Amino acid sequence: MKALEKRTTFHHLYRVDPQTRIAAIRKGIPASMVGELSSTMGMSKELLLGSLGLSRATISRKEKDETALSKDESERVLGVACLIGKVQTMVEESGVPAGFDAARWVADWLAKPLPALGGATPASYMDTFEGQKLVAELLSMSQSGAYA
Repeated sequence: MKALEKRTTFHHLYRVDPQTRIAAIRKGIPASMVGELSSTMGMSKELLLGSLGLSRATISRKEKDETALSKDESERVLGVACLIGKVQTMVEESGVPAGFDAARWVADWLAKPLPALGGATPASYMDTFEGQKLVAELLSMSQSGAYA
């Protein structure tokens, strides 16, 4: 996937209506998306899987068999993709998106301890839906200046 296509895909996943995302989660996203996401983010697959609480053996088997992820696995992986889309949208709305790589920025930000999380990293919250919501809210607060 070209860089522009990736940005468009993440942006689309973030902007698409919840019913469409729910349908994709229920159907199960292709297991290959984990490797693609890892590569796009410049994050090791092991680190991504660990932050999402996903089993390497299970994901590798599903990739090899070209099967879809479970609902729970799909929701976690799409959560990261939507987080990238959220950041890309925030940057585009700021008017200066040229040269910005949202996927790499998110990967870096997820690994940094945050005072708002008691010194924990956002990555350590990505294994649950509630944790992903919390991380997304922190990004929104930083955009509005409520949290820096």
